[in-house]
Amino acid sequence: MTTPQEYAHANAERFREELNTLLRIPSVSTDPEREGAVRDAANWLAKNMRDIGVENVEVMPTAGHPVVYGDWLKAGADKPTVLVYGHYDVQPAEMADGWTSDPFEPVMRNGVVYARGSSDDKGQMLTHLKSFESVMATEGKLPVNIKFLLEGEEEIGSRHLYDFVAQHRDKLKADVCVLSDSGIRRVDEPAITYSTRGLCYMQIDVTGPVRDVHSGLYGGIIHNPALALAQIISKLHNADNSIAVPGFYDDVVQLTPDEREELKKTAITDDDVKGEIGVPATWGEEGYTLRERVGARPTMEVNGLLSGFTGEGSKTVLPAKAMAKISCRLVANQTPQRIYELTKAYVASITPPGVRAEVKMIDKGDPAMIERDSPEMKAAVRAYTKVWGAEPIFMREGGTLPILATFRRELGVASLLMGYGLNTDGAHGPDEHYPIALFHKGIDTNIQFLYEIAQLNV
Repeated sequence: MTTPQEYAHANAERFREELNTLLRIPSVSTDPEREGAVRDAANWLAKNMRDIGVENVEVMPTAGHPVVYGDWLKAGADKPTVLVYGHYDVQPAEMADGWTSDPFEPVMRNGVVYARGSSDDKGQMLTHLKSFESVMATEGKLPVNIKFLLEGEEEIGSRHLYDFVAQHRDKLKADVCVLSDSGIRRVDEPAITYSTRGLCYMQIDVTGPVRDVHSGLYGGIIHNPALALAQIISKLHNADNSIAVPGFYDDVVQLTPDEREELKKTAITDDDVKGEIGVPATWGEEGYTLRERVGARPTMEVNGLLSGFTGEGSKTVLPAKAMAKISCRLVANQTPQRIYELTKAYVASITPPGVRAEVKMIDKGDPAMIERDSPEMKAAVRAYTKVWGAEPIFMREGGTLPILATFRRELGVASLLMGYGLNTDGAHGPDEHYPIALFHKGIDTNIQFLYEIAQLNV
């Protein structure tokens, strides 16, 4: 009898062509002119899901791009229900951005497929549909119940998904959520991300005179808003590069010795950083390694500055206002609202008396921490180990996936980040690519995971 993995291997070429078909659809969620293409991708996924045996498939509207839902719930009430999340929208891509080939015409070079969305997230997402197909085609049933939630707005902040989840709690109820939208270091090194950072994005506006004024008349007798903003920013960090906002670290979950040892397995060196982005030296909070700073410590960064005259030549004015975009990456137990309130109060306390400063919240996302010894995580570890022949290492991700906190808050469910892309795949950039070996390895791992998670007591 053919096993699910044997079926997947026998159909590998067809699976790759199906991936190429999906990659050809320019489902750029941020571009209004591509709205039809986004819907085309949703419809393609819905048809593929119906063809392979997923039931109750719907292309469900939101206030923006649609959500594709489907399920198979015949394993029985005594078996766990797995919620699979992924996204079918992609970042913009044009040849002028520096692509070697058409970003929406997949090209295979040396075992790597080049196309927008190949790694983020169409390739990784499709591994779950193909693992479902492989089990159903050979066994006629699954060892677990399964639900699929595939969205079309992840690349624009999932702006309508949070309300969608809250409105469909019963429909989406599950025992564990699985998503593949993260990276690993090497093709031969399995890894599971167990922590992602949150986000608090703010804007500081500093104002002084009612209009730009002549520097010869007012220079030296009023406080320049641009200078005042620079002085405020200069006080956001201490001499050891830690964040100076009082109370900022109060809720931070400290690293355990065991975690620090685990993170050493994915150590980042000074030379790594210098070689990748050309900086003369690294920087950061003293007392922590580069890897710990990226994934386990919160940050406060200046993302943009704007003030005064910036054109060609000279214009001797004192600007009426100055603005800075500030973002904080947050770690477990920190909340964006509290960080905003602390930062607002601190900025008020250090604002020079000759200007006014206002701090506004622009965007936010909660951090997420997943237990490394939970039954669900142990099932994932077993699946990786059996397929890859090595236990996965545990990683912390420096970026933000606020949907994890949404699933925890609205559905009471933990999420597993089973990533099958490489950190070097170039997601969001020109020549995004995806090693096809990881596509097939992901399918095999997902198949095994369904049998491992079936042992979970519910």
